[in-house]
Amino acid sequence: MTVEIGDQAPDFALPDQHRQTVRLSDLRGRKNVVVVFFPMAFTGVCTGELCTIRDEIADFDSDDVQTLAISCDAGPSLARFAAEQDYTFPLLSDFWPHGAAASAYGVLDEGSGLAMRGTFIVDKAGKVVWKVVNGIPDARDADEYRKVLASL
Repeated sequence: MTVEIGDQAPDFALPDQHRQTVRLSDLRGRKNVVVVFFPMAFTGVCTGELCTIRDEIADFDSDDVQTLAISCDAGPSLARFAAEQDYTFPLLSDFWPHGAAASAYGVLDEGSGLAMRGTFIVDKAGKVVWKVVNGIPDARDADEYRKVLASL
């Protein structure tokens, strides 16, 4: 299944780096959400992309916006990654059932078992208003997220 602009964003309930369950639907009506799928913790491109969000967190975590970063990594790996990189936004584990959220959004690479670099901006009503899906090695441009968020 592939999620398209205008679709209702598939809900998910995934554990974060603190073992707390985060549900997309809990943010409905309250915040716009930047859902950032990334392939793997501790890798160069993933670290760079998430450090951009960390370094410019005011644009990605506010009264109106919540960023949720999701990978198929196990929770303990994400906890260590978040601690080492000082990420304050949720890193969610899509480890089990393996890649279920990534599959629901159409960004699971079945061959590698990793999430592709998919970003979905979900408005307060729960609709996907913007998306980009890049291959595993291809970084995304966070400035594009900012432009979309500014228009909401």
